[in-house]
Amino acid sequence: MANGTLRISQPKNEKVLSYATNTIERGEVQQEYDRLYNQQIEIPLYIGNEKVFSGNKESISPPHNHQHQIGTYHKASQHHVQQAIEASLKRKTKWAQMPWESRASIFLKAAELIAGPYRSQINAATMLCQSKTIYQAEIDAACELIDFLRFNVYFMRQIYADQPISTDGVLNKLAYRPLEGFVYAISPFNFTAIAGNLPASAALMGNTVVWKPSDYQVYSANVIIEVFKKAGLPDGVINAIYGDPEMITNTVLDSRDFAGIHYTGSTQVFQEIWKKIGNKIHQYKSYPRIVGETGGKDFIIAHPSASVKALSTAIVRGGFEYQGQKCSAVSRVYLPESIAERVLDLVISELRTVKLGSPRDFENFMTSVIHHKAYNRLESIIKEIKASKEAQIIFGGRCNQQVGYFVEPTVVITTNPKFKTMEQELFGPLVTIYSYPDNEFEKTLKLVDETSPYGLTGAIFSQNRDAINKALQELQHSAGNFYINDKPTGAVVGQQPFGGSRASGTNDKAGWSLNLLRWVSPQLIKETLVPDIDYRYPFLSKDES
Repeated sequence: MANGTLRISQPKNEKVLSYATNTIERGEVQQEYDRLYNQQIEIPLYIGNEKVFSGNKESISPPHNHQHQIGTYHKASQHHVQQAIEASLKRKTKWAQMPWESRASIFLKAAELIAGPYRSQINAATMLCQSKTIYQAEIDAACELIDFLRFNVYFMRQIYADQPISTDGVLNKLAYRPLEGFVYAISPFNFTAIAGNLPASAALMGNTVVWKPSDYQVYSANVIIEVFKKAGLPDGVINAIYGDPEMITNTVLDSRDFAGIHYTGSTQVFQEIWKKIGNKIHQYKSYPRIVGETGGKDFIIAHPSASVKALSTAIVRGGFEYQGQKCSAVSRVYLPESIAERVLDLVISELRTVKLGSPRDFENFMTSVIHHKAYNRLESIIKEIKASKEAQIIFGGRCNQQVGYFVEPTVVITTNPKFKTMEQELFGPLVTIYSYPDNEFEKTLKLVDETSPYGLTGAIFSQNRDAINKALQELQHSAGNFYINDKPTGAVVGQQPFGGSRASGTNDKAGWSLNLLRWVSPQLIKETLVPDIDYRYPFLSKDES
């Protein structure tokens, strides 16, 4: 746009559709789910302008029906990774020089495609291969991804408009350059929106990207690529490769042009990547940007004044939606003795109504965990709990992988506040409860802060403002997203920028301008309109006397 600046209005969050009985969207997504379930798909690598079929294939099956194959995807070799790097670098200059309004239009169009003709497909793909209920798919794959794409454009415009002061005779400008090199994006299985945002946010700011989605999210990742291409994203801007994560990462980090990593996944893996980057720091053109959101051991602490019904609902939703496979999921709860029994009775009463099965059946509140490794890990932990004298399962605890990787919602009570399931991230439908004496609320706040190395999300339930303020003070480093009288999950783009510190990541707040700032390198440009032509300053003149 040569003679104008595009005005970007503040977006509104995408409306979450209900999928209630007899709604149009319910019928559409059920039909699309059945279509995908009964077809075979072959997913290639996307490198530059090519769809690459490597021949090294892996099958794709729904976690809730692991014997049913719905397709295959091709895995990358080291040569393919190098090709993806080269393709991103080849496209780099042209993409970086594209007017920001043109980049914006691509991702805004992608948002409209997801909101409209691709909504059922991306939701059904997420239901099918990530085993999300329709509601969990809708708030993630549709609404959150749409919000990321729209709000990122809005925040980009704000960033570019933030300029230094110019004075008489001097014009000052900040040029927000993309990073020098390419960005590496690694996305997890559990959120389609995160998978789309990690490469898209960096690309929006003028970077080109090598993207490695989780092998368990390839199916919906393929829909994202299709949408981006349909929206006009040029070849080579986002290159998608799948396969051995260690090989792919090592190959990427060996490149002198590696400029940054946008990561969501396990803490241990992120720390190892950081270490590798540090060991290779001398070889890079510039210091790589390291942006990561990792694990969580998220908590609810209740004050004796808490609403029992609100608290029990938060435990059920926060702990067991999407089988607890959210980095923000409730996994440890601290209840005062005066209300503990009433809360647990309500939680158990509600869990007895929860149905477990395929996401195709809309009566199911929970489905399966993602794969056999997750199933085996959770089954092993449950066996340890059953053998322990410090903990007791008061609900659930049964596992069955005959058809799908199903683990019941499991509630554990412990007498040891440092019991294993209070400290370690489990990433499954298991919530551990510790009951404390009512007069030890402040002592328990310190316990909450010291028990876990993470600092992602947490919540306080209380009707007492003094107690709330004390919790905010004591737990300020315990949670990057802190909730008052609400479950610590469900952050909304533009409303609750998401992230945490400590072992939970670099806290760069996806869903806000802070994250986008990591993908630019500002350059100050000063223009003097009428330059001085004499080096002599006035103070150099001789005294008249």
